[in-house]
Formats: sequence, structure tokens, C-alpha cells
Amino acid sequence: MNGAAVSAATPLIEVKRLQKFFGPAARPVRAVDDVSFTIQRGETLGLVGESGSGKSTIGRALLRLIDSTSGSVSYRGEDLASASGSRMRALRRKLQMIFQDPYASLNPKMRVRDILGEALHVHGLAKGKGATARRITELLQLVGLPPEHAARYPHEFSGGQRQRIGVARALSVEPEFIVADEPLSALDVSIQSQVVNLLCDLREQFSLTMLFISHDLDVVEYLCDRVVVLYLGRVMEIAPTAELFARPLHPYTQALLAASPKPDPLVESVHVPLKGDIPSPVDPPSGCVFRTRCPHAIDACAQTRPEPRDMGGGRVKACIRDDIQAGAAP
Repeated sequence: MNGAAVSAATPLIEVKRLQKFFGPAARPVRAVDDVSFTIQRGETLGLVGESGSGKSTIGRALLRLIDSTSGSVSYRGEDLASASGSRMRALRRKLQMIFQDPYASLNPKMRVRDILGEALHVHGLAKGKGATARRITELLQLVGLPPEHAARYPHEFSGGQRQRIGVARALSVEPEFIVADEPLSALDVSIQSQVVNLLCDLREQFSLTMLFISHDLDVVEYLCDRVVVLYLGRVMEIAPTAELFARPLHPYTQALLAASPKPDPLVESVHVPLKGDIPSPVDPPSGCVFRTRCPHAIDACAQTRPEPRDMGGGRVKACIRDDIQAGAAP
């Protein structure tokens, strides 16, 4: 579909009933199970949930780094699953990823100039050696690194510097959409804020649309416009960020916020923290997958799989109980 023909109301990214199962068909690992959401142009959408909830799998499926089992992912109205190999190569210029581990995502045998220059050559974005060198210098300065670092190898940099190189690589092809897959988790706390501020600045400067995957709820609250809450491969809640943190509707969201460290230890959370471990995605609970850890669970939760429902005001909740509100007693 031609980008000029796409309505302004059309989401940049639209995910419909996405599923990704691993392993044998008779007993698959249900990593992502019927997930739907949209990302509007210029929006930063947060994706949160415990380890094993399917966050990184969704990020990779969105860029077709892995093939989904079923469902669809559309970019500017075009279904990526049906795109040919040559079409996907062209689309990858507009769809980029910042990986979680800056130590593993950069080729240790390549200098920085070759890491950044590779994408420029593949997509024909810099004609001639001089143009490539100028663009590499521009990219390094963009992420706060001096131009002379282009001659270095990845092992000569700190973790934060490596992640900046990863950001520069993603930006090198002038993307429209970036998946940032827990880009802070491998970094020291002291430099995480620097990378967050860098992402904020670049988002504003280039009008980027972003899926930001993270465990850190404080960063999500600061950086994201809306949040999707995942549990065991399913959507529990979707809401504008400010409203989600002020008045979480789903018991799982309430539990996540209760588990998040508080600036003032004397302020007690009104929510009940989680107990127990997340169940296996090979054998998820019947009905609502969260029911085995939910303080509000009733017998019907084991029988009925809740579908995400529109709660108004841009909010979505997957829970069969309508009487659960923020701070309500079980």
C-alpha cells in the first residue's frame, strides 16, 4: 500500500490476534496467545509484564524477525506476513530494532564504522566513501560519541557506549518505527538515565514511533504514551500511561505496581503484591491465565477466558469481574 494513500487515522502498526507458539503442535509453548493492539504515528507504546510474558517475542514478531503462528501485523496498512523477501528487505529500512544486550548485538570483529556503514550500503543511503564517512560521523555525534570512535571495536567500549552504537545503527537507515527491546536491562543504573534521555531526544527530533519493552515501570511511566500489560502471552490491560499508573483496573496491573519500588518507603501501596511464580506457557491455567495468582479470583474465572473489553477512555481490560477497581478490597 502506498504510504500517501494511508489515512491519517490508520495506525502505523496494527497487531491483530497475534499468536506465536514454539515446540511440538501437541504440546506447544504458548509464548504469545491472541494479542491485539495498535501503535499510532509518533506514539511510544510501553510493553510490560514479568519475564516469560511474551514481550520480546512480540517485538521480534512485529519486525518479522520470527514468523508468527497466526494473526497479523500490519505496517501502514500492509500485512507484513504476506510481504515477499524483497519487499521485507525494503521495509526493514523503516522498521528497526534496538536489542537488549549491547554486548551480544554488535559484531566483535567489525569496527564501528563498518557496523554503521553496513546498513548504509545495503540500503544505498550513502553514495561514495566520503558520504559514508560523513554519515557515520553524524550518527556518532547524534548519540553523543566522538567521531574518532568509528575506528574502534565493540570490546573497547562500555556497556552504555555500546548501546549508543546500537541506537546509532538503528537510526542509520532513517526508520519510522523502532522496537526497543529492554535496552536498559544490561546497563548499570548510573547510565540508564543517559540512554533514556537520549531516546527521548531522538524520538522528538525524528518523530519516531516506538515500542518500548521494559521491566522498569518508572522508565515506562516517564517515556511512554500508552501501556500494554501482558501476562503469560495475553493482554491484561491497555491504558494511557498516566491513567494506568493513577488507577490501574486489572488485578495484575495493580500487583505489578505494588511490586514496584516506592520513592517513599513509608507510603504503603493500596494494592496486593503478587505471590507465587508465573505458570508454564506449556500448560497455562484454564479460563483466565492470571487466576491462580489473583486475589480477586472466583470460580467462574476458571471457566471463562476473558476477552479484552473496551472500558472507555482508551482503556481495555481482560477480566470477567466488573466490580474490580483500583484499590478495591478482594
